[in-house]
Amino acid sequence: MKKLVVFLLFVVGVNAMQAQEAKSLLDQVSQKVKSYDNIVIGFKYALSNPRENVSQETRGDVTIKGNQYVLNLMGTKQMYDGKKLHLIVPEDEEISISNQNEEDESSITPSKMLTFYEDGYRYDMDNVQDINGRKIQFIKLVPIDSNSELKEILLGIDKETKHIYKMIQTQHNGTNVTFTVNSFKTNQPLSKTLFVFDESKYDNYYINRLD
Repeated sequence: MKKLVVFLLFVVGVNAMQAQEAKSLLDQVSQKVKSYDNIVIGFKYALSNPRENVSQETRGDVTIKGNQYVLNLMGTKQMYDGKKLHLIVPEDEEISISNQNEEDESSITPSKMLTFYEDGYRYDMDNVQDINGRKIQFIKLVPIDSNSELKEILLGIDKETKHIYKMIQTQHNGTNVTFTVNSFKTNQPLSKTLFVFDESKYDNYYINRLD
């Protein structure tokens, strides 16, 4: 019985150390991200659900400055100026304008994709992978909210640069969404109007105002 108690205390101690180590690494990532004036990321997006025989892969890019962003993905553009979200769909010549709830912890928006883990998750160290000569440390994040659609998130962090390299979201319905960073640029010269929606550029578009 005494040996069992000692073993359980050892396991608890190891888990606590790993959780603290994971928190320390995430804190370093957060500090690094917040030190930049802006970030421009090129990425690969993959969605799969073996149960539903769904598999999709594409590329996109996102420019982030504070809580503002411009996201290009799957033929659409999302522009968020800090107040309004503009979803532009050239194929349909349609634009939807809506409010975005920045306080919604269940929503990982582009402006939060590099810091979303700061609240609402339990975390633990996972495995380390050698990818093209880079040491990628994975951290497992589990939502504290038991009603979350997400089962867990694996966050891959470059141990040298402290930049996020990969994010794998696993949902309870069997869907996996993976973001893999192909390029990561910081403090780029940006147009002052990059995040400003100019309605005059879309004369032929139908504008659906949901705000």
